[in-house]
Amino acid sequence: MTQQPHICATWGDTGHVQVWDFKSFLNSLADSGPVAHKEDDKIHNHVPLKVFGGHKDEGYAIDWSPLVTGRLVSGDCNKCIHLWEPSSNTWEVDTKPFVGHSGSVEDLQWSPTEADIFASCSVDGKICIWDIRTGKQPCISVKAHNADVNVISWNRLASCMIASGCDDGSFSIRDLRLIKDDSLVAHFEYHKHPITSVEWSPHEASTLAVSSADHQLTIWDLSLEKDAEEEAEFRAKMKEQANAPEDLPPQLLFVHQGQKDLKELHWHPQIPGMILSTAADGFNVLMPTNIDTTIAGAEKPTAVVAPLG
Repeated sequence: MTQQPHICATWGDTGHVQVWDFKSFLNSLADSGPVAHKEDDKIHNHVPLKVFGGHKDEGYAIDWSPLVTGRLVSGDCNKCIHLWEPSSNTWEVDTKPFVGHSGSVEDLQWSPTEADIFASCSVDGKICIWDIRTGKQPCISVKAHNADVNVISWNRLASCMIASGCDDGSFSIRDLRLIKDDSLVAHFEYHKHPITSVEWSPHEASTLAVSSADHQLTIWDLSLEKDAEEEAEFRAKMKEQANAPEDLPPQLLFVHQGQKDLKELHWHPQIPGMILSTAADGFNVLMPTNIDTTIAGAEKPTAVVAPLG
């Protein structure tokens, strides 16, 4: 939870969504003393604050509201989305779900500026926009991709922009102001395997990072235009490391390789340019060394990478 970071929500393959309070464990990290002998028992016996078993199937989609403390949505593989509202140190979960997708709900994102609006994506290829004040049907539904939409990210610095990543390896950017018309701003087919994570930078409105099952993490700047000299230099560097495609998009800033089966990435909220990525073989912390000058239009960045697993 953004407002109370010690509160965490989790999905399980049991079909239950649980909310936990990890304050005591986080506080113990600041304690320089020896670890208590029975610390493991405390962790394994920790009881959740709330358990909701109203979903009819397991799921993956979950998101805390950045604007309303404690507000949560969770979506399952049975195409249902449930709203959680905080109430006297617990949560009231609406048992009547939001329904508008014809397949599994894969990801959820609250609007960064509108407290009652959230977005969802699904294996039905659609992105839906919902208003919790107007009922259980989506306000807007758009066919975003021709295959499963695995992930979405709502731009917190330019709230009209939403990014989506697809099972076919492509990802797209849409302008929500044009969502009822031709909202597609950009579409990229660089990755060749499913997109597993996409996230806008919290420091640069035009920059986002993408991870894929092709074992690559890429950073993109949509504000960049084609520069033949810069592109040739970057392509030469890429070919020294791996077989790069002939036509590299000018918006491609950086490619991180070396991790197997990348699953998720997050930008560091305080340190511009720093990214944490998870994969089947561990964690990486990476930071392109000249990411700030790159965003301004300079050369492609190199990176300092610290493997943590």
